[in-house]
Amino acid sequence: MQRKRYSPGRVPGTLLGLGAGLGVALGALTGCSAAGTAEDVTVDAKAGSAAVPVAPPGRYRTLFEPCGAVPQAALRELLPGTVALSDVERAKALRGTAAVTYDTDRRVGCTWSADTADGGSHRLVLDVERVVSYDPTVSDATRAQEVYTRKQLAAGIAVPVTPTPTPTAPATGPTTAPGTAGTAGTGTAGTSGAATTTPPATTAPPGTRTSTTGTGTTPTGVPSSAATGAPSAGTPSAPATTGLEPRLLGGLGDIAFVGDTLGSAGGAGRQRVVSVVFRTSNVVVTVEYRQRTTGTAPAPDSKELQDRAQNLARLLANRLEE
Repeated sequence: MQRKRYSPGRVPGTLLGLGAGLGVALGALTGCSAAGTAEDVTVDAKAGSAAVPVAPPGRYRTLFEPCGAVPQAALRELLPGTVALSDVERAKALRGTAAVTYDTDRRVGCTWSADTADGGSHRLVLDVERVVSYDPTVSDATRAQEVYTRKQLAAGIAVPVTPTPTPTAPATGPTTAPGTAGTAGTGTAGTSGAATTTPPATTAPPGTRTSTTGTGTTPTGVPSSAATGAPSAGTPSAPATTGLEPRLLGGLGDIAFVGDTLGSAGGAGRQRVVSVVFRTSNVVVTVEYRQRTTGTAPAPDSKELQDRAQNLARLLANRLEE
């Protein structure tokens, strides 16, 4: 009888059959003995877990060109010093200077400025940021709100704290423990049978502190006067006229505010800076408008600058809706 040739690395079919049968038998024994272990329960729980919901993306995917977003007529009003310039100089001033950015779909900006005949100047700065959340569970609009809130706090406008609802304790009749002379309605353990419910403390976002006057929160390290919008010692003063102080604005984007500070500008000069910031979905727009005067000239008018800055902000909000 001729013997079968043996090839290295190959297992005869008979041995394979025996090995498979032995593996099945051992697997059955192992499965019976290990069924119901904590490890198996953990694996099953992970396999059946629900998928984490993904937050919706922001409304905006691109940004407009900033230097061309402001009409020439609006720029001439914001920069009155351009009237005395030559045609070439005026065209250059109204053209503006684009901010240097590395991704124009994420952030853009532009700056315009012009001197006046009396030695003063006007300067307009536009900054537009499209915020993107890299956390799939947090929406782009939520991240944009965080950026906006930091700007609002920096302007000295407090963020109101939403009070936490106080749970109502169930009404129970007075009870007295055996052998104890308890007093009904005192809420002391062992006397009325029900302890008094203490309202939970109001919490503020991380990195802020709650104002003791109830006006809201301020960033850690910011003077407490910022909670009311009042200037602290050594800082530029806010307008004292009622109704022109830093405040929230209505009818502009999803949320908006105006900031206003007045400070010195070298010598006897004064400088007022007005900022209007608003958020629409995941885009935050900042309009900064400043005027500087020199010598004995009166300080820049708060209402005039605020009105001009707000008009421009509303124009840009409409541009975002296009």
